[in-house]
Amino acid sequence: MDITEHKNNPLSEVFGFPTFNNSDKAKRYRDKKLCPFNNKVPNCTKDKANNPLGVCSVNHGDNHVITCPIRFREDWIIIENAARFLFGAKANWTSLTEIKLMNNDGQTAGNVDFVVVSYNDKGRLLDFGSLEVQGVYISGNLRNPFDAFIKNPSPSFRWNNGYNYPKPDYLSSSRKRLVPQMLYKGGIFKSWNKKQAVALQKSFFKTLPQLPHVKKEKADIAWFLYDLVLDKSAKKFNLSLSKTIYTEFEPALLKITTPEPGSIKDFVSLLPNKLDERLEGNAPDAPSLKDILSQ
Repeated sequence: MDITEHKNNPLSEVFGFPTFNNSDKAKRYRDKKLCPFNNKVPNCTKDKANNPLGVCSVNHGDNHVITCPIRFREDWIIIENAARFLFGAKANWTSLTEIKLMNNDGQTAGNVDFVVVSYNDKGRLLDFGSLEVQGVYISGNLRNPFDAFIKNPSPSFRWNNGYNYPKPDYLSSSRKRLVPQMLYKGGIFKSWNKKQAVALQKSFFKTLPQLPHVKKEKADIAWFLYDLVLDKSAKKFNLSLSKTIYTEFEPALLKITTPEPGSIKDFVSLLPNKLDERLEGNAPDAPSLKDILSQ
């Protein structure tokens, strides 16, 4: 079987290893429910600590889409790349996780995924910036195929494509997660004149509006676009930086949050039938909205 083929298999990586990897190490990670990507504890804790949903990424077309934000922690390259943007190549740096961010009223604006800090030779804080990490939400049922695979972890695992078949929900990922984070938490960092980094997958970024780019020196935000690259000999995926996009804060957020309107005529064409339903066909003769707007 071609290990790159994943037709009718929504699962890409389970407990850190591709479903086609049946090595002793992969079996151990599945058996012990371990996470190889620097989780806060050795085990996977996604969804439920005692029965984790150990899916790191899913198959969608030709993409292996990261659904768990912990997956981005492989070898800590996301922190290294963010620190280089925030402080330059020669700085001493480390990261602090889940730091609570407060607004001026003392209300929480949420936790920052990572606060990346630089310090001098005496350990004194010099500067800081933020790094937000965004996986992709899933629509459909992922638990059922995951449970079926764990019961019989075969490299030839298949799952019937149909109702509730799991797939990436990019729209919810941006509207419900990424945009609010950037508006509220990002707005606070911008007010402090602190730079920000965002780590997400290239396929996710492609679903966003085209953002106005600037040179690195002018950027408030660096968007680090990662992908999973298959190492066929090792039968595993490696996180790899694909591209970096630099933007200013306000133009980027304005572009993301401003919808591109459709045609008003298409919208109005839907209204007469709805109006007839409401009036139960007993409305007096009157010009339609479509006629009024076309005048």
